[in-house]
Amino acid sequence: MISQLRKLVSETTLTLTEQQLAQCVAYIELLHKWNSAYNLTSVRDPKDMLIKHVMDSLVVAPHLIGDNFIDVGTGPGLPGVLLAIYYPEKNFTLLDSLGKRIRFLNQVKLQLGLTNIHPLQSRVELHQPEQGYDGVISRAFASINDMLSWCKHLPNKTGAFFAMKGAAVQEEIAALPDFVKVVAIKPLQVPQLHAERHLVILAHC
Repeated sequence: MISQLRKLVSETTLTLTEQQLAQCVAYIELLHKWNSAYNLTSVRDPKDMLIKHVMDSLVVAPHLIGDNFIDVGTGPGLPGVLLAIYYPEKNFTLLDSLGKRIRFLNQVKLQLGLTNIHPLQSRVELHQPEQGYDGVISRAFASINDMLSWCKHLPNKTGAFFAMKGAAVQEEIAALPDFVKVVAIKPLQVPQLHAERHLVILAHC
């Protein structure tokens, strides 16, 4: 799988060390192993996971600004685990309300030696951080409006929201609340994924 991942990465501007490639593959192997019992993802084939999970998460990395992030509704750690592998110097809180996902993430942290991920079981509205985050990342929310509604208390004064979306982003952007502004809409190219991806970056007005 490492050779397949190396080839996928070569089709992007990303740079991963051999250790990072190995960590990404180890993550997929763990996810595949746990998935049969815990049903963590609907993607069953590890080779598909490389594209739909690993690469789909990593393409966001060049757009992140800051050092302290929260991945809201992280599920099995998407995109937070992959971003933490890419940026070992940055910190990622991985928030999810389901215990089975947090148990899995604690195992990932242990086996991959990822000291910069912090799995946290909580509902997002109940999580009140002492300091706000530089970035609030979400791949899971149904709409940007829902994300903002639940997460507006999480960024610090200069922090941003990073919403990972598919194709139809313009309708959602037209319906945004007036306490945020769009900083950028970045089209994302995921190798061998035949679907549109965008990263919508927002900040408090």
